[in-house]
Amino acid sequence: MTKIVFFRSGGVFYGFEEQGHTGYGEAGDDILCSAISAMTMFLINTAEVAYDSRVDYDIEEGDTLIRVRAKAALPEFEADDYKRYAVSGLFLGYYRQLGDMLEEYGDYLDVSVQDRP
Repeated sequence: MTKIVFFRSGGVFYGFEEQGHTGYGEAGDDILCSAISAMTMFLINTAEVAYDSRVDYDIEEGDTLIRVRAKAALPEFEADDYKRYAVSGLFLGYYRQLGDMLEEYGDYLDVSVQDRP
């Protein structure tokens, strides 16, 4: 199972941590893991390139652990309201997409939100 915990501060999504393999398919052929990886990299690349925002991320392949954080989503780190809204919207959109996927793949995914200051 892949566990994904989203980080939220003051109601604003700014990061997440993903850990584990879904187990939906064999390693290397797991389309659910592939979908999650593609969405994660899309979020990172869009925030970095389209919104010129720094994204801190760590990928530990041996532990199947990915941590992603973008301070640009938070008002104390980004003054530009549009950029902040866009970056936090990427995280919120990913959270909602995974929520939709839980209907069909709930045995392979665990998605939660953790409020952090």
